[in-house]
Amino acid sequence: MSAGDASQDLQTLYGENHGWLQGWLRRRLGNAFDAADLAQDTFVRILVSGRMPDTAQSRAHLTQIAKGLVIDLHRRRVLEAAYLEALAVLPDHLAPSPEERALALEALLLLDAALGSLPAKVRETFMLSQLDGLTYSEIAARLDISVGAVRKYMLRAALACHVALHPEAA
Repeated sequence: MSAGDASQDLQTLYGENHGWLQGWLRRRLGNAFDAADLAQDTFVRILVSGRMPDTAQSRAHLTQIAKGLVIDLHRRRVLEAAYLEALAVLPDHLAPSPEERALALEALLLLDAALGSLPAKVRETFMLSQLDGLTYSEIAARLDISVGAVRKYMLRAALACHVALHPEAA
């Protein structure tokens, strides 16, 4: 398929489904602005992936992508709300500037995505260590794995976090 054919196929897909997808998202989100943004993001994902769905499966494919974007939006908002809630209890003189807040939130979103891409046991191991403060022995006992597996999982999670924050080092 030539680039021109792919472009025409995307234009057709967009023309036939954009209004429907935006309406579908608006009903789920209750917000026309978010629906418009996520509808556009859905078509951008298709454009970037280069994988056009079959005509018969267009709406199912678009729906699958859009559902993932809705989940990402909700996760991002929950993370942002938790961050802002933590900031609210800081004294004014310790509160970060708006620029520092934006950078910190961006870093949190990168870390969340990196940890979210890891297998559940690796992510849980990391969270038990970093958030709950458990020792490697305590984590091993709780998850019924060896201390060596805890070390391996922690290394994997730490590497994923490092790559997320410093992609140039990968």
